[in-house]
Amino acid sequence: MINLVLLGVLVLAISGCVCVVWAERGGPRWVRGVASVTLAASELVRRSRKRNRRRSSGVTSGRD
Repeated sequence: MINLVLLGVLVLAISGCVCVVWAERGGPRWVRGVASVTLAASELVRRSRKRNRRRSSGVTSGRD
């Protein structure tokens, strides 16, 4: 079951990337909408990772 969920997430991510490239080349309106959603989601993930990195950097130095 978890494999199907992961496969679905992978398909959505690849489709989003395809739409971003297609939108850059002047695709239809719905492609530009999907590309905007994909880029917004990637920005949220990027900010979340930065925030988590800042929190964890105070806990450990990361060096052994």
